[in-house]
Amino acid sequence: MTAPHNDTTHVDSDLLTEIAIAYYQDGATQEEISKMFGMSRAKVGRLLRRARDEGVVEITVKYHPVFSEKLEQQLVDRFNLKRALIALDQPDDESQRQQVASLVSSYLSSILTDDMVVSVGQGRNIASIASHVGVVPHRNCRFVSGIGGTHRSGNAINADHICRQLAKKYDGISETLYAPAYVEDIKVKEAFMKNGTVKETLDRARRADVALVGVGDMNENSHMVKLGWFTPQEIVEARIRKGVVGDIAGYDFFDSQGLRADTMMSDRVIGLTMEELRHIPTVVVTAAENSKALALLGALRSGVVDVLATSVSNALTILNLDQQMK
Repeated sequence: MTAPHNDTTHVDSDLLTEIAIAYYQDGATQEEISKMFGMSRAKVGRLLRRARDEGVVEITVKYHPVFSEKLEQQLVDRFNLKRALIALDQPDDESQRQQVASLVSSYLSSILTDDMVVSVGQGRNIASIASHVGVVPHRNCRFVSGIGGTHRSGNAINADHICRQLAKKYDGISETLYAPAYVEDIKVKEAFMKNGTVKETLDRARRADVALVGVGDMNENSHMVKLGWFTPQEIVEARIRKGVVGDIAGYDFFDSQGLRADTMMSDRVIGLTMEELRHIPTVVVTAAENSKALALLGALRSGVVDVLATSVSNALTILNLDQQMK
């Protein structure tokens, strides 16, 4: 028995494009197109599918804000959250971060009051909140670094830099954690943790009213790897052997069930742990990138997250994954 002949194989890309434009842009029916190009309606259908498969046509669904609100409520109910802030999908990562940052900025403006303490993490998503341009109320808040700094002084995604930006934005004050984010020797970390100045700042961060933290996925090209904190091999080993799916606040790792995972990467970073974050009344977790849905699911299952800020695509994937992985 011979395989059925594919009569669309030899159709050139120009004709494929013409048919796609006639259907998707001009609104012609498949019947009209079949008469226009002298081919069967069934063949037109196959060519339209081929146009989608080969990327000649890309279909993007534009969600209405009401849809986002329904997703937010589903996430709140499913994971016992205070709030979910869901931004409509954008064409690139930077635009997506800005959309999510806008929602977080508005949320902060609504909850911050004078004398509140905000513990601040690192990363591009948290930096986007600080750099988001918008009208915000003046708040006499203290923004405290919840993690040390990287070796790149003044780097825009350092917690210290972000604290300064937030303090300027809300007319508050910032507090630096005078320690490196990463050390190679646990004895060096223990020495820093005993330092009076470092201890005082971390104690203040632990007693914060609000924490702003990001979530990372286990990617060999992650920011932590680029900084030299961990090697790609360590990331792969943690992912495969330990089932690690992500990190919260920059280094505390967990699996898909939200359980903290001990890896060879543990105890190298000076900052707040998952357990310490758990005691902060409002932990806002922000991740805009669509590659982070599984990491966000693990973070949500950990019970650390009070407010989730992400995209529509991530929200849908999180809800689907949670249903499939129960």
